[in-house]
Amino acid sequence: MSDRKDLVLEGVRAYHGEVSPAREFVPGTTEIWPSGAVLDENDRAALVEAALEMRIAAGTSSRKFESAFARRLKRRKAHLTNSGSSANLLAVSALTSHTLEDRRLKPGDEVITVAAGFPTTVNPILQNGLVPVFVDVDLTTYNATADRVAAAIGPKTRAIIIAHALGNPFEVTEIAQLAEEHDLFLIEDNCDAVGSLYDGKLTGTFGDMTTVSFYPAHHLTMGEGGCVLTSNLALARVVESLRDWGRDCWCEPGENDRCLKRFKYQLGTLPAGYDHKYIFSHVGYNLKATDIQAALGLTQLAKLDSFIEARQRNWRRLREGLDGVPGLLLPEPTPRSEPSWFGFVITVDPEAPFRRAELVDFLEERKIGTRRLFAGNLTRHPAYIDQPHRIVGELTNSDLITEHTFWIGVYPALTDEMLDYVTASIKEFVAARG
Repeated sequence: MSDRKDLVLEGVRAYHGEVSPAREFVPGTTEIWPSGAVLDENDRAALVEAALEMRIAAGTSSRKFESAFARRLKRRKAHLTNSGSSANLLAVSALTSHTLEDRRLKPGDEVITVAAGFPTTVNPILQNGLVPVFVDVDLTTYNATADRVAAAIGPKTRAIIIAHALGNPFEVTEIAQLAEEHDLFLIEDNCDAVGSLYDGKLTGTFGDMTTVSFYPAHHLTMGEGGCVLTSNLALARVVESLRDWGRDCWCEPGENDRCLKRFKYQLGTLPAGYDHKYIFSHVGYNLKATDIQAALGLTQLAKLDSFIEARQRNWRRLREGLDGVPGLLLPEPTPRSEPSWFGFVITVDPEAPFRRAELVDFLEERKIGTRRLFAGNLTRHPAYIDQPHRIVGELTNSDLITEHTFWIGVYPALTDEMLDYVTASIKEFVAARG
């Protein structure tokens, strides 16, 4: 049987080469995506192998990936989820657990975040009956600053959740210190920044919890998927419970009495000896990933270092190529950081003789993909206008981002020829309108 499987997988690798030939880049015809998955024959074989073994639920590969990813990100525990959005939901929801006693977050408590971000960083705050407190961002790093966060701390503030914008770390040492001084929880949304460093330390290692996404646009992909990581074992246990229907038991599905106490618990008002596998300590969800996803994640994880290097190299090529182009505000790494870049962000100067929309249209016509800096100012979207929230200071830069900012790709599949074409196209557009 093993020989037959090996033969199948050998055929899968050969098939990958047949359907994924190297293609010549044709300027203006070949699409240059802003993001995307980079998949090789090992990724395809891993998916097929998991399918051949009928690993259709979370199992061996999931546990193996959780262990390897926790080690790679220097956290004690990692819990796979079905998406990065679910990871954020679990992380925030965990802070409302009754097991945290006096530290638990309750409806009406405030959580500091940024206005210029992605909705799934903010949505779990509202979904748990908490109140987001929005602060503005810097216009070169596109991150909140420690000063802005400090100004937002009030008597109801209980937590901070901020994303490292497009892979560029926020001032996480300083903000983690603020959290400690004020007894606040800190969640790092690390979905765009796997492998980034601040003060020589990996982002995702400063807060109480960190979240990651494995959507195809991100540094690693499982197709869909996400992860919550923490070194706080009490929080890890709550995350696991919430992810797995809210049950109290920590044995894996299909395991029987691994803890040797399955029929020895008395919890709630249940009769003594009630099956622990069916005792529920949280109002939870089912947000697990599958072994097929995790099998892909394992082969992707082996390439993480090369992916990070390619993203950094591509970002530098764009930054050097566009340096000095009039009318453009170019990004800068946060001081003391080494970003693992997600994208290259550009803001068109409001005083420039052209508008962002004109430049974006020009690039899109040349098959150069662009994206907005996510939601721009979230408080201006219909979903949030009537939601409870507080704003600290002016959201001037968030508004400017809404009107004038976009980003282009740096992901590993982009070649030097593609990046140089992007640079040349932007320069051509600007020169024609100078």
